Amino acid sequence: MENQFDEIKWENVLNILEKRFGKKPDLQSIIFLIGHRELGQLREKFSKEEKQDLIHVGVCVLMSQAGYYEYVSDDAQGWPHFEPVRGKEKMDGEAQENILKREIINYFENM
Repeated sequence: MENQFDEIKWENVLNILEKRFGKKPDLQSIIFLIGHRELGQLREKFSKEEKQDLIHVGVCVLMSQAGYYEYVSDDAQGWPHFEPVRGKEKMDGEAQENILKREIINYFENM
C-alpha cells in the first residue's frame, strides 16, 4: 500500500533523535527540526509565528519528496516557499501522517 511506512525504520528514527535530544520526539517536533534544518539559519530563538512557519516548511519539504509540493524559491529573508502540485488527490489525516512518517524516514536515510 502506497501510504504505508516501515514501523521498524520509524522506531529507529525516533530512537536516534531520542539519543540526540534526550527525549523521544513527536511527529510535530520532528517536522519542526526538518523545517529548521531546511531554513539553514543558525538561530536558537524563534517567535511563535516563526515556529509555525518552520513546521510548515518541514511539511512542505516532506510532501515535496512525495510529489505533493514543489519548491518555488527563497524569499528575501531566506525562507523557502513551495506550491502544491496540481491534480494530487486530497487525503485524510491518517494518510497524510503515514506519508509524513515515510518521508521522514527517507529524509534521514538520505542525509
